Amino acid sequence: MKIYIIGDSISIQYGPHLEGYLKGVMAYSRKEGVDEALLNLDKPQGANGGDSSMVLAYLKERRRTGGIDADLLLVNCGLHDIKTDPATGAKQVPLDQYERNLSAILETVEAMRPRFVWIRTTPCDEAVHNCRPGIGFHRFAADCAAYNATADRIMRDAGVPSIDLHTFTRNLGPDLYCDHVHFNDAVREKQAAFIAGWLQAFAVAGFF
Repeated sequence: MKIYIIGDSISIQYGPHLEGYLKGVMAYSRKEGVDEALLNLDKPQGANGGDSSMVLAYLKERRRTGGIDADLLLVNCGLHDIKTDPATGAKQVPLDQYERNLSAILETVEAMRPRFVWIRTTPCDEAVHNCRPGIGFHRFAADCAAYNATADRIMRDAGVPSIDLHTFTRNLGPDLYCDHVHFNDAVREKQAAFIAGWLQAFAVAGFF
């Protein structure tokens, strides 16, 4: 079985651990350009899928050029969508547009081979995030919850399975972060183990 991942910098950081856990079980691949993405994890480029508008544009282009050679397509977007202008309060992608984007993403993937799997957006701690100088934008836990709830409804209505990385990560305890939103390596490894276990259970149950 082959998996393909499109996600934000969180997925880039747990990716090597996930690939290791899946070795000999599932073939791992993701949106290309990891080195470029690592230059600035707050600026989506290369392997960083970015916000839902960027993910939708990428998937439309992949559909136009032949699709994605995988059995399962794991997708996440949300952390970039909830970026908030400190001066105006405007979101990078407003919630209603996020909802439309996710519906369009599902429609786009239906025309390609892989089965779609959603990964819930990981927690953000605004007390940690918004006190850091020089980032240029805020994130709020309430927005993360609202965008996750919208995604939950859309995926549930469409019959799309979801990996609840949000709850798993939140329950790991304190001292999760290495900076304003990214996780330390011990957390990344646990996230990868959780996703690998979910995928293997999904495969054994014959859901694809």
